[in-house]
Amino acid sequence: MSAARPVAAPAAANVPTLEVRNLRTHFFTRAGTLPAVDDVSFTLERGKILGLVGESGSGKSVTGFSIMGLVDAPGRVVGGQVLFQGRDLTQLAPRELRKLQGNRIAMIFQDPMMTLNPVLRVDVQMIETVRAHNNMSKSQARELARDTLGMMGIPSPEERLLAYPHQLSGGMRQRVAIAIAMLHRPDLIIADEPTTALDVTIQAQILSEVQKLAQQHGTSLIWITHDLSVVAGLADDVAVMYAGRIVEHGKVDDVLDRPQHPYTVGLIDSLPSNNQRGQRLRQIPGMTPNLLTLPAGCAFAARCARATAQCGQQPAITDVLPGHQVRCFHPSRQLGEVTA
Repeated sequence: MSAARPVAAPAAANVPTLEVRNLRTHFFTRAGTLPAVDDVSFTLERGKILGLVGESGSGKSVTGFSIMGLVDAPGRVVGGQVLFQGRDLTQLAPRELRKLQGNRIAMIFQDPMMTLNPVLRVDVQMIETVRAHNNMSKSQARELARDTLGMMGIPSPEERLLAYPHQLSGGMRQRVAIAIAMLHRPDLIIADEPTTALDVTIQAQILSEVQKLAQQHGTSLIWITHDLSVVAGLADDVAVMYAGRIVEHGKVDDVLDRPQHPYTVGLIDSLPSNNQRGQRLRQIPGMTPNLLTLPAGCAFAARCARATAQCGQQPAITDVLPGHQVRCFHPSRQLGEVTA
């Protein structure tokens, strides 16, 4: 007999899995207040995948931790709403939030050892995770753990259950971490660069499995990465972050084929596939700004060939094309560089 599968509570009709509204997260340091996430808004529908893209320090990982309620001191969510199936997570008591974390909402970390306990066998960890949120016997929980490992394409799942994390390869540990995140068939998974350290073949296998999870179980995913090529083959939508803000957001094909923000253009131009062999890789000039001393206007202006005096003001994020938003006074369409 198969173990009873966790079933998600039905969401109200037409309510998105996640709606983030004007999210702001600050870190209060001795050097000053650092606005790691500033005015971030997006909506994620059931079964859809959002790629959250940016360089190191752009705020993408802090956005994920803010949604999960995992920001540690000296950081704090200071504004905005995080609506999960209509409930504002920022207003929940810690006990209520813990009921959702690891159950209806899960996170996959870049380092699987942030999920896995090195001194416990895989089966012990997975069974404990199942029984923390479900009234299952140990045998039922073990069966669910085995089936979930198999669903992730892990060969010989019975053997893997008896292994300790150090006995598994890096790619296998990451698959186990993803399987743990999927144990309760969550409605939302936030994945923070989980395939960065893996070889291309293993990465492709995991990305394929993640897409199947979204399609078959209706799981919504936020895939945090610096790699636009990963987003191109995985996501439905993409949001590009720079200096704590979303500077461009839209359908993945629209953003990658018709980038509007000069930062997005620079990221795409710097991809190895867009450069000729034997020539120096194109790169965005300058350095990312210090978040403690951000300019009053556009944070990208100092690196931007399009910048004018107007960029000394802070641009709002607006629709430049249907369903395609950009935070820029001089988007590509306005300059005639891109046609719809």
